[in-house]
Amino acid sequence: MKVIYETKGRAQEYCPLAASIYFGCEHGCSYCFAPKVLKKTRNDFLQPRYRAGALDVLMREAPQYAGKEVLMSFTTDPYQSIDKALLFTRGALGIFAQYGIRPVILTKGGLRSMRDFDILESCGGKYGATLTFLDPTLSQLEEPGAASPQDRIEALYQAKKKGIETWVSLEPVIDPQEALEIIYLTHHFVDEYKVGRLNYDPRAKSVDWQKFGGNVIETLEHFGKRYYIKRDLAAYYKRG
Repeated sequence: MKVIYETKGRAQEYCPLAASIYFGCEHGCSYCFAPKVLKKTRNDFLQPRYRAGALDVLMREAPQYAGKEVLMSFTTDPYQSIDKALLFTRGALGIFAQYGIRPVILTKGGLRSMRDFDILESCGGKYGATLTFLDPTLSQLEEPGAASPQDRIEALYQAKKKGIETWVSLEPVIDPQEALEIIYLTHHFVDEYKVGRLNYDPRAKSVDWQKFGGNVIETLEHFGKRYYIKRDLAAYYKRG
């Protein structure tokens, strides 16, 4: 078993290395690709659990990744409710700090993630949240187990107040107007945005991705933000 692994495909556009100490995710997002990628049933995936021995393995692996960035996590979330009792994400971050690994957090856990801001601050970590909607009703429909958008935004704000570098994953973009409004609301305390289109969903056909690509780039450049347009959206945008 490996805990830190090299990412593949579209995941590489976020970070070349990632780590997962949990299996599964309770958020139940309608657009989640992970069960299919991991060849698991959706019901099984919705029951998160600790990967037995993951912290021991991480301790052995960590020295070879000193000075690298490692993202937590692609196929799970480091701040699900299971972590409130176990605190294994905090244990993993402590190992990262010990060996000079820069953690890059990506979560929909919202304010519960603030318990580890002290470690992120001390080791120069990055804190990111996935945001798809501002409308809590839409979020509840598409991401029923995740923290509310307002909760996630507040966590970003608090991270920035502590001097932690912040970023937002605008992926998948389901409603282009919601995505643009997220930028307008958060640009004061978010350092970087990564934007990717909705894939493998019939709703994607109704979106003018060329128009959205132009609008999102114009908005991000207007606010002077660092950004990365994922290849799936960039290619669509360039077709025009």
